Amino acid sequence: MLKKLFGKKDKVSEEVLVAPLNGKVLDLEEVPDPVFSQKMMGEGLAIEPADGNVVAPIAGEIVQLFPTKHAIGIKTAGGLEVLIHIGLETVSMEGDGFEGHVEVGDKVKPGDSLITFDVDKVKEKAKSTITPVIITNSDEVENMERLNSGETTKGETELLKVTLK
Repeated sequence: MLKKLFGKKDKVSEEVLVAPLNGKVLDLEEVPDPVFSQKMMGEGLAIEPADGNVVAPIAGEIVQLFPTKHAIGIKTAGGLEVLIHIGLETVSMEGDGFEGHVEVGDKVKPGDSLITFDVDKVKEKAKSTITPVIITNSDEVENMERLNSGETTKGETELLKVTLK
């Protein structure tokens, strides 16, 4: 308890996310799904993908890979938690058209291949290809700065600078 009262504040962690996909950046409010647009899962942004190649937006550990391969979670060494949710209502596709390239526990760095998916199949069978990129522990975020909008290059375009409390 004394350490809590008199100890120095932990070092602030700052993380930069790069684009996990080639495509066009959208605000979360533009996502046609209230779970994301109303930020129920957390802050972030979305990308309208130009292709079906998803790469790691940040260095960290894979902490979740849904059995259907439509979503993946990464946690950084600094504690930031990032969810990439490919398309909207894609869970109903039951993994059809999705291929995972990593497993839970794997360490990744920006640009590492995570998932590939069939964009045309998602367009045909799901509500949308729009892919939210969410900070799921937004309550731990002190500041989030948008670095780019418009077109993205996966593994290169810096999208968000996030400072954790």
